Amino acid sequence: ATIDPKKAPKTRSSAYSPCQLLAWSNRLNLNAMAGLNFSGKTTAEIKSLFSKALHNGLHGLCFSPYAEGQGTGDILSESQIRRRMEIIAPYTKWVRSFSCTEGNELIPKVAREKGLKTMVGAWISQDKERNEREIKALVKLAEEGLVDIAAVGNEVLQRNELSEQEIIKYIQQVRALLPKHIPLGYVDAYYHFLDKPALADACDVVLINCYPFWEGADNEHALHYIQRMYELTKQVAKGKKVIITETGWPSKGQNVQDANPSAENAMKYFINMQHWTKDENIEMFYFSSFDESWKLHHEGEVGTQWGLWDINEKQKFG
Repeated sequence: ATIDPKKAPKTRSSAYSPCQLLAWSNRLNLNAMAGLNFSGKTTAEIKSLFSKALHNGLHGLCFSPYAEGQGTGDILSESQIRRRMEIIAPYTKWVRSFSCTEGNELIPKVAREKGLKTMVGAWISQDKERNEREIKALVKLAEEGLVDIAAVGNEVLQRNELSEQEIIKYIQQVRALLPKHIPLGYVDAYYHFLDKPALADACDVVLINCYPFWEGADNEHALHYIQRMYELTKQVAKGKKVIITETGWPSKGQNVQDANPSAENAMKYFINMQHWTKDENIEMFYFSSFDESWKLHHEGEVGTQWGLWDINEKQKFG
């Protein structure tokens, strides 16, 4: 299959590239069925299955801290973090944060107060001065006992901001500063680890973002897609733990080839992911907790619609 440019959104997530799995799958049939058979099920029945999966609890959630009207660069208040943490805490064991500055450093503190474990990320980019502030803040949080897994960088290669060797140097720098018992990894789309296995070699844990949606997968085949992404990464991880740090499905917006954003498809994908990861004991952070209006100008409408809760912090599918 190939991406039909007429169906592709005018703006695509900077966090993902289409059709990558096809290049790595050696003509494997990616259109195999996997997961629950939803044929014949009503929307009400799917909602019931979704609600059951949500209330059974997630391993992890990506934390969306920005309230309506805010965006990257705005300073987060403790009250808004605390309010959103109160909402998601009953449903997850872990939370993942993406930065250690501009108020994001409060996320692991509030999470720990709620009894949650934390994957704490230092945001790494071309801004070398900010990188040092992020690393210093991450190490401080780790020394305070607020970090269970540390992540240095998120999709830096995908944004073409730094080279592989520069990222590895940051990984080595942070590893030397962190308490030894805290696992350290780098987060990027799974295919970067396939293309650059030295990244996996440099990490204690291999942290991958996997989006069948952005690869144009039909919802019925999406679980098979991500299973293959995970299997391929396991091969380059050489026995190290592989954690899915992001995956999800949007509820509204533009199609990507056969991938159709809708509330029903978002629920189906969530249900299948919860069943598969629990059955196989795979650690996964679902993307995302809340819808994010600030992404409209970066990714179009589809980029704003990945949350399990909406912009008003209400459950979307319950």
